[in-house]
Amino acid sequence: MLKLALGPILYYWPRDTVIKFYEQIATSPVDIVYLGEAVCSRRHELRLADWLEIAEKLQAAGKEVVLSTLALLESGSDVTTLRRLTGNGRFAVEANDMGAVHLVAGGIPFVAGPHVNVYNPPTLQLMGQLGARRWVMPLEMGREGLEQMQAGRPGGMETEIFAYGRMPLAFSARCFTARNRNLPKDDCRFSCLDYPDGLLMQTREDAPFLVLNGTQTQSALVYNLIQELDQMAKLGVDVVRISPQSQHTQRVIESFDAVRRGDMSGAAANAMLADWMPAEACNGYWYGKPGLEQQAGRAA
Repeated sequence: MLKLALGPILYYWPRDTVIKFYEQIATSPVDIVYLGEAVCSRRHELRLADWLEIAEKLQAAGKEVVLSTLALLESGSDVTTLRRLTGNGRFAVEANDMGAVHLVAGGIPFVAGPHVNVYNPPTLQLMGQLGARRWVMPLEMGREGLEQMQAGRPGGMETEIFAYGRMPLAFSARCFTARNRNLPKDDCRFSCLDYPDGLLMQTREDAPFLVLNGTQTQSALVYNLIQELDQMAKLGVDVVRISPQSQHTQRVIESFDAVRRGDMSGAAANAMLADWMPAEACNGYWYGKPGLEQQAGRAA
């Protein structure tokens, strides 16, 4: 049966909100929880010691815990934090850039995150040689690309798919949320706290375009592959990832759990999710189409 993973919180939430969120997650049906700051090092509501404390509680509740690294390091202090995180000695690490990969290679087990850009079997085999036990498929890779990757997957390597949430599309050294308020990045006044699901950008025709999340740019639409879980299982996928949102994350998790267990059809769960998503759904990348398109779910 597919395992459910909860990705790292990509937004900037108050400390108490984060702590209460993971108290709820401890009793949820997710199998794997990714923790930590993966977007911006200026987000200091929680420090590494706080993340480790949450990790211990989740582990005690029976969850597999993985600590996520930043996708874009910009300073010496970022590198220092990365070294502390990768040297934690207890929890596995999701490496989101090659610097993190080299720090964990040959040491603790690690996950090759979605931003490491593993696009072909030789790269996947290299990750396996360096000690990766799981890789996360790049978001824009579709089913056909996954089939090729699965054919060349090293033994013992798990495959994880980003299956729900606004897609992280790009990172920048510039903070777009601060820029929207005419603030410099170094004096952003932690503007991201005001946007628990990111800041929506629209076209002149008022159509959803992108979401600004500090130094990260996301899709405005919500990537939703709940109708494709059967296809993934047939392709040998091991883990599907749900990205947290400020509301209804528990309901999203329960819907995915019901589908993987066969208690609900993907179509029925998809209809339910429409009321709990912060925007409309898309799944184009999975079918080799533009990412913002929504294709009707079909059998593998």
